[in-house]
Amino acid sequence: MTDRRDAGDAGGPALADLDETGLVAACLSGRAGAFDLIVERHRRTVYQLCYRFVGNHEDASDLTQDVFLRAYRGLRTFRGGSSLATWLYRIAVNLCLNRVGRKTSPTESLDVRQHIDTRVESASDRVLREERSVAVRKAIATLPPKQRATLVLRMYHELSHEEIAGVLGSSVGAVKANFFHALGNLKKRLRQDEQ
Repeated sequence: MTDRRDAGDAGGPALADLDETGLVAACLSGRAGAFDLIVERHRRTVYQLCYRFVGNHEDASDLTQDVFLRAYRGLRTFRGGSSLATWLYRIAVNLCLNRVGRKTSPTESLDVRQHIDTRVESASDRVLREERSVAVRKAIATLPPKQRATLVLRMYHELSHEEIAGVLGSSVGAVKANFFHALGNLKKRLRQDEQ
C-alpha cells in the first residue's frame, strides 16, 4: 500500500516534492495529507518560538496546536505575499503575545545543552551556566511584548529585520528600534539581578 503523502494523485507530484505554494494549493484542493506535511515541516520551529515566549512545555505545546488549528482554518486567507513560515510565525507571535499578556513566567529549560560540549564542562561551570540561562529567560519574560517578540525572533530564530517586520506587521525601522531597546533593557535587567 502506498502512503498518500508520498504518492501523487492521478499522476500529480508527490506531496513530499511540493514546495510551500504547491502544498497550500494541495491543502485547499482537499488533497489528503497535505496539511499534515505542512505541520511536519514547521512544527519544531513553531514550538520553539512558542516556548521562548511562555517558557514551559505544556503551554508551548498548546499554543503550537492553536497555531496550526488557526492556520488550517485560515489557509484560504494565505496570499503568498510572504513565506508560509513567516505567516505561521505571525500567527504564533500573535497567540503568544495574547498569552504573555496573562504574565506567565518561564520555568523549564529548552535543551540548551544541545549546543554545548558538557564533557569538558565542570559541574560548577554547568550550574553557573544554567543559572545564567534561567536569569536570561526571566529577564526576557519581563520585556514589553513587541521587544520580546523582536528579540526572540532575532536571537533565537535568526530572522532578519525584514522577516521580523513581516511577522510583526511593522516597519523595519520599528523592528530595529525594538531590538535595540530590547537589548538595552535586557542588559539593564540582568545587571540589576546581579546586584
